[in-house]
Amino acid sequence: MKIIMLGAPGAGKGTQAKMIAEKYGIPHVSTGDIFRANIKNGTELGMEAKKYMDQGLLVPDELTVKILLDRVAQEDCKNGYVLDGFPRTIPQAEVLDEALTKLDEKIDYAVNVDVPDENIVKRMSGRRACLKCGATYHVEHIPPKREGICDVCGSELVLRDDDKPETVLNRLKVYHEQTQPLIDFYTAKGVLKTVDGTVDMKDVFTAIVNILG
Repeated sequence: MKIIMLGAPGAGKGTQAKMIAEKYGIPHVSTGDIFRANIKNGTELGMEAKKYMDQGLLVPDELTVKILLDRVAQEDCKNGYVLDGFPRTIPQAEVLDEALTKLDEKIDYAVNVDVPDENIVKRMSGRRACLKCGATYHVEHIPPKREGICDVCGSELVLRDDDKPETVLNRLKVYHEQTQPLIDFYTAKGVLKTVDGTVDMKDVFTAIVNILG
C-alpha cells in the first residue's frame, strides 16, 4: 500500500502519517528525514543534495526523486510506505509517477487532510514551544500547567516565528499556489481521498482507516 499525504502546513498530516505507518506496519517516509540521513551518511546523492542546500537552493526534482526511490527500494518498504512532504508540486508528482511506472508500481491512495485556512492560522498561532527542551504545547488543546512555562524544564515558552499568523498565511499562500494543484492531479488518477481535518485527531485517523481498509 503506497500512500501520499496531502494537506496544508499545520493540517496534521505528519501526525496522521505516523499513525498510519504504525497501524499498517509500513515506513513513514519523510523527505526531510531522507535528506538528513543521506547527508549524515555521506552518500553520493546526499552530497549532491547538500551542494544545493548549502546555497539555500531547492534540491532539483530529479535528484529528490532519486533519493526518494533509493529509500523506497529498501527492504522495509516492500509492503508499501507513507510519503510525507513529497510531492509538493505537479512536476515532482509527474517525475515520481514516471519513475514508479518504470518499476511497474503506482500510488494507491493520496489522502488529503482538509482544513480551512482560518482554522490553521488559529491552530498554529496557539502553539507554544520550549526552545530549551523542545516540548510543544497549545494554549487551548495542550496548555502547560503554568501559563507560559514549560512543564518539563521550567523554561519560558515562546510563539515560534514559523507559527506567527503572518508567516502561516504566507506558507498557506505558497501551499495553495504549488501544492493545491496536486489535489486535481490525483483526483484525475482516481486515487484522491479527502478527510475532514477539523475534527479530533482520533476521528481523522478513523476516517483514514475506513478508506484504507
